[in-house]
Amino acid sequence: MADNPVQEAKTRLAAVGIPFLIVSIVVVMVVPLPPSLIDFLLALNIAMAVTILLTSLMVAEPLQFSVFPTLLLLTTLLRLALNVSTTRLILSGTERSQVIDAFGGFVVGGSVVIGLVIFLILIVIQFSVVTTGAGRVAEVSARFMLDAMPGKQMAIDADLNSGLIDEETARNRRLAVSREADFYGSMDGASKFVKGDAIAAVVIVIINLLGGMAIGLFQQGMSLSEAIDRYALMTVGDGLVSQVPALLVSVASGVIVTRAVTDERGGFGTDLWSQLLQDRRTLGVAAAAVALIGMAPGLPKVPFFSLALLLGAGAARQRKDSPAASTSASPQGTAAPGADEPIDLAQEMRVEALELELSPDLMDLVDTERGGTLLDRVKTLRRHLAMELGLVAPLVRTREDVQLPRATYSIRVHGVEAARGIAPLGNVLVLASHPDDVIPGEPTLEPVFGLPASWVPEHLGPTLEARGHSVIDRASVILTHLSETVRSRAHDLLARQDVQDLVEGLKEAAPSVANEVDGERLSLSSLHQVMAALLEERVPIRDLVRILEAVTAVPAGADQDTLVEAARRALGPAICSQFSRDGKLPVITLEPRLEQHLLESLRQGEAGAFLALDPHITEAVLDETTAVIAATENQGHSPVLLCSDRLRPVLRRLFASTWPSLPVLSFNELSPHLSLEPTGVIRVDNTQPAI
Repeated sequence: MADNPVQEAKTRLAAVGIPFLIVSIVVVMVVPLPPSLIDFLLALNIAMAVTILLTSLMVAEPLQFSVFPTLLLLTTLLRLALNVSTTRLILSGTERSQVIDAFGGFVVGGSVVIGLVIFLILIVIQFSVVTTGAGRVAEVSARFMLDAMPGKQMAIDADLNSGLIDEETARNRRLAVSREADFYGSMDGASKFVKGDAIAAVVIVIINLLGGMAIGLFQQGMSLSEAIDRYALMTVGDGLVSQVPALLVSVASGVIVTRAVTDERGGFGTDLWSQLLQDRRTLGVAAAAVALIGMAPGLPKVPFFSLALLLGAGAARQRKDSPAASTSASPQGTAAPGADEPIDLAQEMRVEALELELSPDLMDLVDTERGGTLLDRVKTLRRHLAMELGLVAPLVRTREDVQLPRATYSIRVHGVEAARGIAPLGNVLVLASHPDDVIPGEPTLEPVFGLPASWVPEHLGPTLEARGHSVIDRASVILTHLSETVRSRAHDLLARQDVQDLVEGLKEAAPSVANEVDGERLSLSSLHQVMAALLEERVPIRDLVRILEAVTAVPAGADQDTLVEAARRALGPAICSQFSRDGKLPVITLEPRLEQHLLESLRQGEAGAFLALDPHITEAVLDETTAVIAATENQGHSPVLLCSDRLRPVLRRLFASTWPSLPVLSFNELSPHLSLEPTGVIRVDNTQPAI
């Protein structure tokens, strides 16, 4: 807590001070400054250039110095402002700058010719070498970065869909990609500032020379030698004192755009030392080459032989360190550091809600470089299921499992295998358009609906598709199997946290019902059980507002069946619409005497209502239901069982093991806009003991 006021004060100072300094740079151009202040600003310009160069060398990656393009503009503006101030000081002739005099006298030895030559050399180095090269690198980097952005975004989405990263990590990585593209684009434009600065420096020097000579000769009556001594040396000194920091900043821009990302904290110096001197063979050959050059007639022996000895010593040291390094690294390579840490073990022990395991030969389906689209299609599937069921399916963790048989995939729910199938490489799944058609290939069963099919070589797919057969690629087979698994196990995949998130999302749109959750009438746990029960019967939970309105209207203390039936009544029209065709709902009903007997057999237990029936009657009911369903399907109808609301939950549980996909509706769920189409009646023979 003690550091917060300090940090806040620093933030306020930066927020106010930096804009003030930028405005001050513009003021320097128009307001005359005393020589002492100009000297301080010239020294500040040099100090800033040195700091910028060292920062560019020390950062591990260019984005750590993302403010550099804007800083390049500001330093250029500062140098130009100082050039204006120093030009005013030189041409006025009243006072002199000690910094300019030092560069004009001591640095170039008081010679105008030497000063001009050095100045022009610095301009050529900055303009033709450093700035041009850095600008070209920035231009190419920006182009490549923009071209690579879609691929990087797809890679992030693939990692997110496979469960390797979470939403927060994916968001940060997308932001980093965007910032990197913006940085190199800005550097491409900022390099033009340096070019303009070099041109402006030449123009300013020429103006100062001509202006100073004119003032000295025509206004002050000086001789030519006096005018040169007075104005030319100061002009050259001014040019040098501005071009030295300009060259440093230009070098910094070149370093930034040519840097590669490194993990070393020491920055460029550490990289250079570790990479340039990493191979003892290179150092040994370099030592021999330098020694041979030093033996050439006329060359001084001491510098060449000294350097050869240093290179040889470096090679010998590398050779001495290599065995120790390899020995010390060996144990670390055999044991992963931190592998037994509690956090790492907890991460490895965590059971994912939904996993897709692929054998090694199926990994091409997720490799985008090999044309794999499975991960992108899984992402689309999650959105489709959310729109269909109202369930935000958990992230599908896709990984390779070397223990799976060849061409095999496995779908796991909470760590337990829920489905398995095959998808042979280079094949497509073909479903015959007619049962009597013969399809070449390896016979199999379609994994979701169990239809007869064949795995056929991929090149035969277009021909068979032209004949009217259904051709399904491997990724679609896996995706269809995965989607059906999610639908059938949606009640297992719905976590209590998911319910909490859905309720939180309603607090702005429907706060009156959302705020009743976890109150006296409805607990979050009860709501979770109700929504899981709805999903178990494939009832969408998208209309959460109506579900909450229905279940919160039920008196407190009601059992789960009562809450579920209340929610189903509210969703009745939506439920019936799933099974109706053209306004007609084909239904199977119970014979009235049988239904009455079942109602009389209802008993209430701790886990809900159940039927206290004689086992013979139960068996007869199941057999009769099986026969009626078969007859209904032969008529081309999808059977729907219709009964009273009190019987609906217990009959659903009764038929769950034999007919898990049989919809069981109550009369209270029927939509008034539908007409019923009876397709069968379940009867039990009067000879049965209980009837």
